[in-house]
Amino acid sequence: MRGLHGRWKGAARVTDVLAFPLTDPRGGLLGDIYICRWAAAREARARRVPLAQELRRLVVHGVLHVLGHDHPHEEAARLRSPMWRRQERYLRALA
Repeated sequence: MRGLHGRWKGAARVTDVLAFPLTDPRGGLLGDIYICRWAAAREARARRVPLAQELRRLVVHGVLHVLGHDHPHEEAARLRSPMWRRQERYLRALA
């Protein structure tokens, strides 16, 4: 994950999720989502949530990025962003 993050995003550090929107020649929506289980487990411990819950959060987060949503990188601003609020709303609906 560190290598992917460095190569494609210019930040050679481990991240929990990377999402790549792809061009579908037929006009549909495609994308790749990469999740680092190790980073997800670390984040789940820090948040005091089950790993399965954190993995669901990362899947939803990645899908939102593929759909074109984005958020600030600074954590406090990210947690208040429209994308984060949407993500958490979807997660509540999945629970």
